[in-house]
Amino acid sequence: MTGSVTLLTEREHVAQQWGEALSDKGIKSRVVAPSDLVNAVAGQTAVVVDVDDTLYADELLSAIGYVRALGVLPIAHVDRDRGPLEDIISELCDGLVTTTEQDIARVAAALPRRSDPRRRLRFEFVTVSPCGDDVLTVLGNGDAALQQRPIDAADDGSEITNISIDPSATTATLQLKSGAVCRLSVGAVHFASGLSNGETDIAIDGEKLGARLRELRLAAGLTQAELARRTGIHRPNIARVEAGRHTPSLETLARIANAIGVSTTHVLVSRES
Repeated sequence: MTGSVTLLTEREHVAQQWGEALSDKGIKSRVVAPSDLVNAVAGQTAVVVDVDDTLYADELLSAIGYVRALGVLPIAHVDRDRGPLEDIISELCDGLVTTTEQDIARVAAALPRRSDPRRRLRFEFVTVSPCGDDVLTVLGNGDAALQQRPIDAADDGSEITNISIDPSATTATLQLKSGAVCRLSVGAVHFASGLSNGETDIAIDGEKLGARLRELRLAAGLTQAELARRTGIHRPNIARVEAGRHTPSLETLARIANAIGVSTTHVLVSRES
């Protein structure tokens, strides 16, 4: 991981917690006062914004928005007593919101991957769709899409028996039951992002997805209230997703998965598959 991380805080214990967690991962950090936001961002990989009671909502939104606008990854560290952040703040931070030392350690460990700009150009996972025989593709940044068959001219429609991803993670090779071999490149797949209606275009059963999220949340020992606090998503909305009454967008799904401590792929693919 190149660059370093700025800790935008005046609180010693926050600087110490983050400094130790980043150092454990071999990541350099520095502490900058919130009043020196310009110098906090320059040349950095990520900026941890300490959200304390002295920041008004518009000041917080401006600070995190400024970090994001300059192409730097913002992270929000929130006081336990402050309550959940607004959804827009969590969205700007890509769900990277911390409170406890465990949160800090988890996000620090994820920074090398999350700060890699090329992760959106590489396959993270390629499999047969859990609904039908289309090919489900997931990128390193959490984008996902279904690729309808035939994949290429060699695809005769027979059952896919094996899928492998090349070392560069830019091409997937699919072996078919007939003996034919197909190849799918990242550039050939259309990945949805920023959907205007907030819904995913992946054909996923909402009830099964909700049940899967509930299963993973309980396995992680989290209540709906704690998950709401970690993600900034209101608890009634968490309940709607788990009940299968709402299918979240891919970005929201990634936030929920990150807060539970699993990958988006782990949510999308059941243990039986």
